[in-house]
Amino acid sequence: MAANFWTSSHQKQLLDQEEVDVVHPLDKDKGITLEDFKLIKMHMANYILKLAQHVKVRQRVVATAVAYMRRVYTRKSMNEYDPRLVAPTCLYLASKAEESTVQARLLVFVLKKLYSDEKYRYDRYEIKDILEMEMKILEALNYYLVVFHPYRALSQLLQDAGLNDISMTQLTWGLVNDTYKTDLVLIHAPHLIALACIYVASVLREKDTTAWFEELRIDMNAENNAVYLCYDQDQVSGLSQKK
Repeated sequence: MAANFWTSSHQKQLLDQEEVDVVHPLDKDKGITLEDFKLIKMHMANYILKLAQHVKVRQRVVATAVAYMRRVYTRKSMNEYDPRLVAPTCLYLASKAEESTVQARLLVFVLKKLYSDEKYRYDRYEIKDILEMEMKILEALNYYLVVFHPYRALSQLLQDAGLNDISMTQLTWGLVNDTYKTDLVLIHAPHLIALACIYVASVLREKDTTAWFEELRIDMNAENNAVYLCYDQDQVSGLSQKK
């Protein structure tokens, strides 16, 4: 694994928003819009989380699996790579990459237990399907499996700001988890995501962090813009009024 984010494959593969918000032509032909595309990915992120809770893996594994899933769909179509199979396979691959291995057999067991009565047949896949899809996902990822997450930077930044009490830690951690409902991990460096979450949390907890951000040589106007990473305009306006 790279010693730090700036020398990692993750950093080299960061994308612009415009590169992420692209619906593959094969999916367009099936009538999938950009809004549909975003909603499907959000649903699959929740699907990964639900599976992870049942097989009992760390949050970092979940985050890496979601990052893999989102990265795959910047390169491949949902028509070719069925999200119902990609999601559990990404969790399987992430568990190995993060040294917290979950057996494919267990994932298949959980799938059949959770979704046996659902009309969309999430449970139709077998171990061989996950193993075959694993190779396809590895190829789609160009075999780059390193993902840096905001959690480490978050802990360090909270401590530096003197905000590492239980309330702020839990709130900012939850905000970081929420960012995986979006494509932020593909677009922004992990420390920027952590900073944006700290800013949002400081507004919610009515903590004045202006001086601390200035010490970091961060333009507060720019940091206000970073809040849009986590919230839409109406939500940010509401937070500002609270402050």
